[in-house]
Amino acid sequence: MTKALSPTSARTRSHWKKIQLPRFSPLGKALNVDVLVIGGGMTGISTAYLIKKAGRSVALIERDHLAQQDTANTTAHLTCVTDLRLKKLVKTFGRDHAQAVWDAGLAAIDQIEANVRAESISCEFTRVPGFLFAAIDGEDDETGGLKEDAQLANELGFSADFVPSVPLFNRPGVRFANQAKFHPLKYLAGLVQRIPGDGCDVFEETEAKEFEQPDTDGPIRVNAGGHSITCNFVVVATDVPLTGVSNLVGATLLQSKLAPYTSYVVGAKLPKGMVAEASFWDTSDPYYYLRVDRHRDHDYAVFGGLDHKTGQEEDTQGRFDDLERVLLRFLPDAQIDAHWSGQVIESQDGLPLIGETVDRQFVATGYSGNGITFGTLAAMMARDRAMGRRNPWSDLFDPNRLKLKGGTWNYLRENLDYPYYMIKDRLVGAEGQSLGSLPRGQGMILKLDGKRVAVYRDSNGRTTVLSPVCPHMGCIVHWNEAETTWDCPCHGSRFRCTGEVLAGPAERALEPIKVTLGK
Repeated sequence: MTKALSPTSARTRSHWKKIQLPRFSPLGKALNVDVLVIGGGMTGISTAYLIKKAGRSVALIERDHLAQQDTANTTAHLTCVTDLRLKKLVKTFGRDHAQAVWDAGLAAIDQIEANVRAESISCEFTRVPGFLFAAIDGEDDETGGLKEDAQLANELGFSADFVPSVPLFNRPGVRFANQAKFHPLKYLAGLVQRIPGDGCDVFEETEAKEFEQPDTDGPIRVNAGGHSITCNFVVVATDVPLTGVSNLVGATLLQSKLAPYTSYVVGAKLPKGMVAEASFWDTSDPYYYLRVDRHRDHDYAVFGGLDHKTGQEEDTQGRFDDLERVLLRFLPDAQIDAHWSGQVIESQDGLPLIGETVDRQFVATGYSGNGITFGTLAAMMARDRAMGRRNPWSDLFDPNRLKLKGGTWNYLRENLDYPYYMIKDRLVGAEGQSLGSLPRGQGMILKLDGKRVAVYRDSNGRTTVLSPVCPHMGCIVHWNEAETTWDCPCHGSRFRCTGEVLAGPAERALEPIKVTLGK
């Protein structure tokens, strides 16, 4: 499955980041466009591209650089097979809705393939099979359940076959035909170059701040980079949606429906022909996932898993070590040359939230392990809504949907973490009383001048002192050693070691604090 992963530090670097997207200037003047797209990842770039192709003027803005966060750290499996097993989808939502969810995934893959052909993008797009197989370390071979998966998929019109032994892993599984994979940054580099012109443009280092809509039926104005953008429709394509023109209560309610998880990935070169070129994922919870790509003189494996709620794991580096051990168990000749980690955003019922939260403000989030597929689907749905067209999946993925079997229990379970960590972290003392307890290249919660502060010390000994309080809802951030980031355990906000926001729902940086630094 796709694992949409978030920003890396100097110690970790996604395999895809060897490719650089074109660079664009910050916004330097006021604009008036039909549609404003906020967020320059897979969803945002795809949306802006499709809206321009539909004949509307569009501006795409990104507060940092394009596709450098979640999108750059994906594993880029393209599959209609959801994290939520098909039988669970049917039980929860019914056969028709379950079929519609998978149909949506296939439509998104077809849209990507159509874009690749239309623009002649060289991005290694390939149709491959996907294999779901019994848990790597499980004692049960799960044959009965996997046969049921295959039979149900075929009944709903999808090509699936039970296989007694999946390649490499030698476990029973299901082979799903006509899935795909590609190089995500090569693809987006090809799309984004087609956006500027004819009243359309792309801007980097341009952050959306104040939103105004004085008249319900009038234009929306967004302050971005110190300039005003006037538009008729806004697409919020950030990982966790900004408040935008919603009221604070509505935005907070939406954010509370989301649960951010951190996932871990390693990349490795392989001798050619060792493993079938395909995508694989098992039934473990959390599941392991693998994709294998063909190259001229070698193959390449991207292997990941070991997810946990963001900010709720102390030994983040240990997750990479565990992944490497599992990969080398199956592929002892693998030469591991990359590792990275980041976020997967889960919704309360397992389906993404895609659609308008208020009139003319469109959001897309909660993709689970299908970030690239659902990100493309969201772009298709946003284009249709901006154009006033009907879309077949708008009701199914409506972010304001209420009638969800099982949704209440999942909602309560995920949000129990908030009061727990709010109380726990405010009662727990600081990890140290002086700068001497903080190694170089590390961060720690210290008590200095009687204040509890988040301190980062770089490799040269320079320090950054910040408030440890997440500006979203007041939880205390935790240090992530593997990524050198500050992570909030309540709702998954992530911050650079120097305090800047990397991933929401927080929209403000950690506040700098002045203290006396001892030795």
